[in-house]
Amino acid sequence: MIAARGTSRGGWRDGHCVIAPDKFKGSLTAPEVAAHLAAGLRAVRPDVPMVCVPIADGGDGTVDAVVASGFGRFRTSVTGPVGEQVVASFAMRDGTAVVELAEASGLRRMPHPPTSSTSRTVSSTGTGELIKAAAARGARRIVLGLGGSACTDGGAGMMTALGARFLDEHGCPLPPGGAALRRLARIDAANMIRVPVTVASDVDNPLLGVRGAANVYARQKGARQSDVDDLERGLARLAMIVRRDLHVDVADRPGAGAAGGAGFAALAFLGAQVRPGIEIILEQLGFAQRLAGARLVITGEGSLDRQSLHGKAPIGVARIAAATAVPVVAVAGQRSLTDEQLHRADITAAYALTDIEPDPEVCMARAGLLLERVGGAIAGEWLGDNEIREREGAAHV
Repeated sequence: MIAARGTSRGGWRDGHCVIAPDKFKGSLTAPEVAAHLAAGLRAVRPDVPMVCVPIADGGDGTVDAVVASGFGRFRTSVTGPVGEQVVASFAMRDGTAVVELAEASGLRRMPHPPTSSTSRTVSSTGTGELIKAAAARGARRIVLGLGGSACTDGGAGMMTALGARFLDEHGCPLPPGGAALRRLARIDAANMIRVPVTVASDVDNPLLGVRGAANVYARQKGARQSDVDDLERGLARLAMIVRRDLHVDVADRPGAGAAGGAGFAALAFLGAQVRPGIEIILEQLGFAQRLAGARLVITGEGSLDRQSLHGKAPIGVARIAAATAVPVVAVAGQRSLTDEQLHRADITAAYALTDIEPDPEVCMARAGLLLERVGGAIAGEWLGDNEIREREGAAHV
């Protein structure tokens, strides 16, 4: 059974359907989710125009999402998080490049599960190499998506790739990783490549302290408590030397702790602006323009839960659509938000794959087929005729 929950504010007599989901992590990319939903919708309502706009919030899948909407993809060999070479992508259109940290320096790029040892030495160097490659191809502006990071190096590796030098008391370059920053004595940023950067992130953590990059996120990257303590000391040393040598004090700024402190480096070295990831990605995709004349918006992600309410992709979609009074339907692998929470987030109905298949592992394995079933159910429920309708309560298919 598929349950559509919530209260619709009505649909349009005519118009297209905008399909704008994020990825279903561990199962399908955002473009794949959109394609399966569109297939299900077309099977029931082939006459309704469909506009697919796969989305992302700056984390894993951001480059895939913007490429699906018309950006060009550029591949290059860069340094992976533990020093091996990996082939990573950035996207570019009209002088704006979209660089996703997870492409070069993400946990998914680790050749093996993270350990205590790697938590101290992983580096963001490859992300800086992607920025450098984009600038070499003519990028005049970088949108830097921070999420899925493997490193806690304060963005030092990223800035090293752009020409900054992080030196010990003997004037020797520090080795990669956040733990080495405890020995930082001087920063030379005179010969850095600089390009305007906007950071796309939904993380508002500062660099240091109980809510900082090391204390909140390093354990997810293999760190034990002793490693967390050393990484915190390294980041604190980095902030102090940046204050002294660059005359910049941004460690307490929201977003400085994003991606193991890569947000701090972007703020301190590049003068970056930090904005909600979904907000800036939707701008790059021209999402507001694609809503013109729409009768329905379908969004979603793998799990609709309390984290979704804190700036995740489907909520950003719903807020923009709310301004045009277009109904928003959300699709998820599973859902734990209440009807009232969805209503306050401007989502008028929600469908979960677990309403069809209760076993989460089966849901992930068969997500494409289940999404097509959901797409057909949405078409029957929301695109079943050309009259403006007002529906209340729960409708079941």
